[in-house]
Amino acid sequence: MADTAELRIGDKTLSLEVIEGSEGERAIDIRKLRSETGHISFDPGYGNSGSCRSAVTFIDGEQGILRYRGYPIEQLAEHSSFLEVSYLLIYGELPSAQQLGQFTESIRYHTMIHEDFKSFYSAMPKDAHPMAACAAAVGALGTFYPDSLDPLDPRQVEISVHRLLAKFPTMASYAYKHSIGQPFMYPDNTKDYVGNFLQLMFGTPCEQYEVNPTIEKAIDLLLILHADHEQNCSASTVRLCGSSQVNLFGAISAGINALWGPLHGGANQAVIEMLAAIRDEGLTAKQFVDRAKDRNDTSRLMGFGHRVYRNFDPRMKIIKKACFDVLGQLGVNSKLLEIAVELEEIALNDPYFVERRLYPNVDFYSGVIYTAIGTPDNMFTVMFALGRLPGWIAQWMEMHDDPDFKIGRPRQIYTGATERDYVPVGQR
Repeated sequence: MADTAELRIGDKTLSLEVIEGSEGERAIDIRKLRSETGHISFDPGYGNSGSCRSAVTFIDGEQGILRYRGYPIEQLAEHSSFLEVSYLLIYGELPSAQQLGQFTESIRYHTMIHEDFKSFYSAMPKDAHPMAACAAAVGALGTFYPDSLDPLDPRQVEISVHRLLAKFPTMASYAYKHSIGQPFMYPDNTKDYVGNFLQLMFGTPCEQYEVNPTIEKAIDLLLILHADHEQNCSASTVRLCGSSQVNLFGAISAGINALWGPLHGGANQAVIEMLAAIRDEGLTAKQFVDRAKDRNDTSRLMGFGHRVYRNFDPRMKIIKKACFDVLGQLGVNSKLLEIAVELEEIALNDPYFVERRLYPNVDFYSGVIYTAIGTPDNMFTVMFALGRLPGWIAQWMEMHDDPDFKIGRPRQIYTGATERDYVPVGQR
């Protein structure tokens, strides 16, 4: 017999089932709370509310654990590739060699976008943020591919999934190319997923672009580490938007906009801006930490702390090592990396941060890598979106297969004016 919890409201007692997940997480099922008591739960930010049952990603914030479909992120980062991880997230299991080959080829040969998309970008201002351009472009895919928009048709969903994974790197690079006035590059089907993206971003028609294997490997790793992260703001946005049964492109477009925010995916850009400001002002790491602790100072130590992790973010450990490896192999002496290491060392030994359990997160070192390979600051969050794409897709697909599926509709506690009569404008 399942465990139950009892809720007493006045003289009424309500018995609520306790649900347990495969990793021992427990939740009180309050689905009948409103119908039987007239009350709702109040949980701003939904930090204590479970919106779904999911088999995609497991996080233990206290222990610093992250697993995709049961596989530790450390193992996937060491042995896998981004497209293999994408397959795992979307389809639930690691692919066979044949399945991975077919999946890779399907993605490789659908990277071109309609020629009319060029005029779509040309209509945007040169200083349009690439995230705004990407959100608009993904939404616009629904106008170019009306043949595969039905979220209830498995074949149409599969077509849309492959199209989106294949075309998003092309669309992201076009947003960047438009912002700097360079010609758009065509995809190169002889290159791997990340290599193709790099030549779309940094290549020109003037000469053959040679992919640096060190950079290609580093970007592939970063995409793996960002591929999914449970029910975060953007994933929840994709699910909530998708619960109206809008097509995949519309739901992902909403997720891109959610990711753009500085409290979510935009944090990696904020970290690199902080490091650059410390460098440009000639401050020491200690001086900046002291400023960040001063309540009368507006300086903030970016890249520390996480909504879920109360321990080290496991992705940060992997990225930090990759950061040293990449910059070492490229022969780059980075003042930003020096400052980052000093900040981390000071913060981890400062009682102010230790007591608050503020550890470096995934954003802290990723921007240093992006900067070292020549990625402009306004493309950092786009790279995050490229990595998060398979996770969003997996969450969207899982939601549609959920037997508890229903359109999202949060409740509220109304605090406005009570009933009052309308007064004509001349009498006010």
